[in-house]
Amino acid sequence: MKLPLIILSALIALTACTSSSTGRKQVMLFSDTELDKMGAASFEDMKTKTPISTDKATNDFVQCVAQSITKNVDKSVHKGDWEVIVFDSSQVNAFALPGGKIGVYTGILNVTENQDQLGAIIGHEVGHVIEHHSNERLSANKLQNMGMAAATAAVGLSEVENKGLWMAGLGLGLQYGVIMPYSRSHESEADIVGQDLMARSGFEPSASIKLWQNMAKLSEGSGQGAPAEFMSTHPSNQTRINQLTKHLPSAMTLYNRGNRPNCVKPKVIPTPAS
Repeated sequence: MKLPLIILSALIALTACTSSSTGRKQVMLFSDTELDKMGAASFEDMKTKTPISTDKATNDFVQCVAQSITKNVDKSVHKGDWEVIVFDSSQVNAFALPGGKIGVYTGILNVTENQDQLGAIIGHEVGHVIEHHSNERLSANKLQNMGMAAATAAVGLSEVENKGLWMAGLGLGLQYGVIMPYSRSHESEADIVGQDLMARSGFEPSASIKLWQNMAKLSEGSGQGAPAEFMSTHPSNQTRINQLTKHLPSAMTLYNRGNRPNCVKPKVIPTPAS
């Protein structure tokens, strides 16, 4: 059958091309210019659909932390200033996009206790941009779609019974066997890259560990728990805590104690309008 050869070819493709700063193999099918345009377009769309915080103290705090982080990012990642927006939303989330875009939701400021923990969040998100994770994910999705199309054609020409179940199983196998672990590797890499970046920016790197301890308590307090790690695009909170703890001695060698930012978190974060 041609199908095993197709799958093998796709898996070989996923191990080709370049390497991340941690030595992990990467495949990237899009140019930086394309990714920057996608990032800018997505950011502009989000700004029209999500309320933006106008609270000065909250914005000053986030801008202070973000600027302290981004000034230590190599210019090859993004030339010029980074655009930082505080979204007025209860979501516990933040993100960074190619093209120098950073979004922080006010909801996550209720989980971060100080500038160091917000530095861990923004460092992690910028780490995704540094390591070209958006490019990898788009490239992986493109290869997956190509592989599925080719596999469908191959099965269509074969004598295999229950072709619908076969294809459903193949899709599920790709999702949990390739795409999800691929995303988990991105998250773990961004954790490590982000911990180093926050340390170089003068934020206490051990705060990244405390942050995920806070996240774990938040998950437990919600009563919903978290999905099993093998069915999640993110490592478990405990896995992240263990990995960051193991890397902490290395991050501490980069910790710039002489350049400690002075970003003051507001005592009260305004309740989101939505």
